[in-house]
Amino acid sequence: MESSTDHDATMVAGQTGYAVPLIVAVTGHRDLVAREVPEIRVQVSEFLNRLLTHYPERGVTVMSPLAEGADQLVAEEALQLGIPVIVPLPMPREIYATEFETAAAREKFMTLLSRATEVFELPVLPGSSEESIADHGDDRARQYAQLGVFLCAHCHILMALWDGKYPDELGGTSQVVRFHQEDVMPGYIPSSETSRLVLADDESDLVYHIVCSRDRADGQPADGLQALSSSWFTTDESAPRTDRLSKRHKNVFDHTREFSRDAKQYEDRIREEAWSLIDNARAGELPAGVRDIDHIFRTADWLAIHFQKRFLMLLRATHVLALLMGVMYIAYSDVYAAKTFIIAFVGFFLVAAAIQKVGAKHAWHRKYLDYRTLAEGLRVQFYWAVAGVRSESVSKFAHDNFLKMQDSDLGWIRNVMRVAGLECDVSPNLEKPGLYFAMSEWIGDETSGQLGYYRRKAAEKIGRNERTERFAAIVLWASVAAFALFVFASDELAHTVRGPVVILMGVLLLSIGIRQSYGHSVADFELIKQYEFMFRIFSKAYQRIKQSDSDEERRRILRLVGDVALEEHAEWILMHRERSINEGEIWRMTG
Repeated sequence: MESSTDHDATMVAGQTGYAVPLIVAVTGHRDLVAREVPEIRVQVSEFLNRLLTHYPERGVTVMSPLAEGADQLVAEEALQLGIPVIVPLPMPREIYATEFETAAAREKFMTLLSRATEVFELPVLPGSSEESIADHGDDRARQYAQLGVFLCAHCHILMALWDGKYPDELGGTSQVVRFHQEDVMPGYIPSSETSRLVLADDESDLVYHIVCSRDRADGQPADGLQALSSSWFTTDESAPRTDRLSKRHKNVFDHTREFSRDAKQYEDRIREEAWSLIDNARAGELPAGVRDIDHIFRTADWLAIHFQKRFLMLLRATHVLALLMGVMYIAYSDVYAAKTFIIAFVGFFLVAAAIQKVGAKHAWHRKYLDYRTLAEGLRVQFYWAVAGVRSESVSKFAHDNFLKMQDSDLGWIRNVMRVAGLECDVSPNLEKPGLYFAMSEWIGDETSGQLGYYRRKAAEKIGRNERTERFAAIVLWASVAAFALFVFASDELAHTVRGPVVILMGVLLLSIGIRQSYGHSVADFELIKQYEFMFRIFSKAYQRIKQSDSDEERRRILRLVGDVALEEHAEWILMHRERSINEGEIWRMTG
């Protein structure tokens, strides 16, 4: 792996700054028909220009292996438009260069390679060697299959310059398209590894298909397709080919654009205030690619905290206003039936409703939840990359299974993660310092890492819950005392204190109800169980890692911990998305 640019903390997939680029990967035929090439160039250029126009906050990056034909054509059009080009090579450069049979072809390849923003060499697969992939055969074909999986896993749109036919050539264009949409690549991925997640609404099936012919005897496009036509091509059963981007994909792109816009708006504060996963004293021990993940983590984490503060401010203000509404109602019904109290009651409600409208308009609650979920997914991705943890499947990366069976709108989170982990996913980091860094900084101990975090947070939540229960018990016994007073006191005394006592008890009971409603809104009880569960998971991982003397076993434990953490984050966002406050809930609290 190598890069043609200096790597810094703000470099993400070939672009600097805080925006998340939209990555277009290329797959296509090498033997394009010469007479069709000019029109194909026009269509490619127009498509890339449309993306630049529609997503100016993000920018566009093209990922192309620079094979002759389609790969080089798209790369040339991208460079003409000033779009960065990332080049993943299916094998070491010297071996790949033998694909170019003439000196002119090799020179063109090297020229385009020199203009790339980043260049990655994918590793030789286990069971193969540089000697076995030097000649055309099964081992070399498996390298191209690996390249196709890598392209699909790290792009947002797969641009296919393709005739639409499905031959069985391993690693060929048709198999790449099929893998992108169906998670299937016969000859490279065992059928037993085909994911159940292909049944979910997946944002990663998006193909932009430019139909082309091939310069061969049977080179016409597949039946039903016309050369030089183009369309969006997805797994949608009712409309697989459309002129416009589908709603579910548009929503994913819009959310990613919104994240990029927020990141750019607050980039100065993020740069100064955001917390990093990288310990500067040990930064030299870590692979360079994790800086991309950390950069986006810092952005997502800061934004999550920022919008969490706004949401909690809104939530607390709403509950305080609900308490004041209840007090006004009690005052009107039990003290003095003055219109002033009713006017105040309505006024407090209108203020609370207005606050809710402001929060809903700016999506503080949704942004807090989405950005926190993204940050926690990136945390797992970061430490897996640092420690050299890889999926057991040759076709899966850290982002692939996260939130797949949840709301398809959350696919934008995977879209960001597939950009962040691009460089680290080229090959695992198997150096010991990275593994030990992940064990100490991620797992931690009783006072540090996630183990220390979940211990502290569980104790905080339990303490707050116990204080609420004590307050409720005090109110209960005060109520019993008040009733006893009315029963055993003289009629004159009972009549004298009845009003103040009833009002006091009403306010106390209302306060308990408001406090319990707030606890429900922030899911205090559920979070206690979640924190305690995660504390047990990290405790067991800590003990297992201490007992293990095998780095391979330690990485396996870290992978299992990460899988559990990702599942818990998915549960967390679903739980909290149902806890928003609206006008009906405000009325209920005052009841």
